Amino acid sequence: MRSHSPTGGDAPLGPEWPEGYDRIILETVDSTMAEAARQATSLLKPTWIMAETQTAARGRQGRPWIVPPGNLSATLILKPSCTMAEAAKRSFLAANALYEALAYYADPAKLGLKWPNDVLLNGGKVAGILLESSGNGHYLNWLSIGIGVNLAHVPDGVTDAAFAPTSLHMASDDTVAPDDFLTKLASAYATQEMKLETMGFDRIREDWLQHAARLGEVITARTPLADFTGVFDTINADGHLILQTADGPKAIPAADVYFG
Repeated sequence: MRSHSPTGGDAPLGPEWPEGYDRIILETVDSTMAEAARQATSLLKPTWIMAETQTAARGRQGRPWIVPPGNLSATLILKPSCTMAEAAKRSFLAANALYEALAYYADPAKLGLKWPNDVLLNGGKVAGILLESSGNGHYLNWLSIGIGVNLAHVPDGVTDAAFAPTSLHMASDDTVAPDDFLTKLASAYATQEMKLETMGFDRIREDWLQHAARLGEVITARTPLADFTGVFDTINADGHLILQTADGPKAIPAADVYFG
């Protein structure tokens, strides 16, 4: 294991690394989400855990997440004093931070945020977000924000995805080291947390909507109970998708989204 943090490790963090955040870098792990859960109780600060290789990475609903070498696999573990519902809104902070980090290397006009937790580049999926949490009662004990970014490679064998995977390298010819990208991402995320603290979720929501993919267009949201098709109007104060359907406005808390 290689570890870097302000309080220890084999190398100091650079000046771009955000104050108040630690970092752990692993050569190999089953998944950064699993490692975050194992370390949650012992961590004293918000901590990014990055792995060079994952052997059992996963995405939403337990789907496999394939991570070729050179791509980013990282999890941020936090201990916010909030409810589960409030913690879930941090997926939008992560999406905004991903947009800012990717826009440093790629044309911002080619990036889009796809509700609820993906980032698109030239219409293909370049990054995904996964939230997991643990709590007793009303408030949570910890929150993990898992992030995967196709920096260098497109995963092999992905043939049934609604949004074909792409990579930052394919779009920009840039070769970006995961360590370097993580520094950009961590800094951008820290800025989002400051915005949340000082201006509330409304500002986070406004930032997200500025870069939302297919806003104002017809999309389909697929839930376990039914599919809903309508005009993507906005997201509300809870982060729910608002569709204007033939039966009126519909608020959808969770779904897979498809573009027509």
